[in-house]
Amino acid sequence: NRMHTPILLLTAKGQISDKVEGLDAGADDYLVKPFAFEELLARVKALLRRPAAIAKTSVLKVSDLTLDSVTYQVKRAGKRILLSQKEFMLLEYLLRHKDKVIAKNQIINHVWDYDANILPNTVEVYIKHLRSKIDAPFKKNLVHTIRGFGYMIGEDR
Repeated sequence: NRMHTPILLLTAKGQISDKVEGLDAGADDYLVKPFAFEELLARVKALLRRPAAIAKTSVLKVSDLTLDSVTYQVKRAGKRILLSQKEFMLLEYLLRHKDKVIAKNQIINHVWDYDANILPNTVEVYIKHLRSKIDAPFKKNLVHTIRGFGYMIGEDR
């Protein structure tokens, strides 16, 4: 068994190109200074909980939907789907936790910067955008609302 040591970059470089470069270079997560210590601790705990096999997987899949976190390509039934950066991050987070219910606050904490001023319905808006691109054009819905709890991506609901 090869050992997997998660890498969390702590940096002042917060441009998207810097984040992409850091993640492409092998980092598992990226945190821009200044940051709250609570967020650092939560991200370290999340990285340590992530099984090594999942952490190394660049292609995430559910049903006929695939997301490649290295090439940033999303496809459903072989058709390429263009997503915004936040939509991509949201989809990747859901796919890394497929078949599990994810609360809105968990989504906000992992998809948006800790200092972003997020309105409660922002997650709903992004879920709606995501559904219009990955569910609406296809027969089977993969993104599900679990009333009172949050959202889940999976084949059956």
